Amino acid sequence: MTHYFISDLHLQGNRPAMSEGFFGLLDRLKGAETLYILGDFFEVWIGDDYSDSLVERIQTSLKALADQGVKIFFMHGNRDFLMGDVFANACGADMLAEGTVITVGDQQALLMHGDSLCTRDVAYMNMRQLFRNPEWQADLLSKSIEERLAIGQQVRSESKAGQQMKADDIMDVTPEEVDKVMDDAKVNLLIHGHTHRPATHDWEVNGQERQRIVLGDWGDDHGWLIRWDESSSPVLEKFGF
Repeated sequence: MTHYFISDLHLQGNRPAMSEGFFGLLDRLKGAETLYILGDFFEVWIGDDYSDSLVERIQTSLKALADQGVKIFFMHGNRDFLMGDVFANACGADMLAEGTVITVGDQQALLMHGDSLCTRDVAYMNMRQLFRNPEWQADLLSKSIEERLAIGQQVRSESKAGQQMKADDIMDVTPEEVDKVMDDAKVNLLIHGHTHRPATHDWEVNGQERQRIVLGDWGDDHGWLIRWDESSSPVLEKFGF
């Protein structure tokens, strides 16, 4: 059976080509074993009580895929950390904890969104700690949808402005943190997104081969996925639509 991994779609109503690319991918996944969505599925997610025509179509399409036997999992990203069980259940999916280890065939892999690996970006790490605080999230969810939309737009604008001032290496993963989380999880394979730097990295630690596969962010004419058959190694692919 085949397992698929995607991340960083940043779906939004004003970029319909990207959304259509996602729906086209779902048609290709019929008969798959699993679909893992590793964060930043939406550009902004303000809570499971929000819905629009795109959200409804996504829920309907994913639920149809799940009803065909495909197991679907969501992982929080830095844009959709408010995603919860209500939305996931409507999609026929389950929420997956950051740092989950899965087994495919005879190999294990650590799954992450990837933002927690960027420890050199101290300002972002402080912000991430705030955003993941349950009390802060509860306070935000207590506000009206209109207020949350405005806050989400403000945070997004500030994030874009801040990224323009940062060196590229600061926004990439910290190699020492990568090795640490892989040591802790006792794995030699890590799959993540977030950095928008799709690549397959190979190196050795204490004589053992390690691999880190980074999913890319989607555009209006292409997407990225990892395809992993139980009889072979995972493969990073860019595809057009």
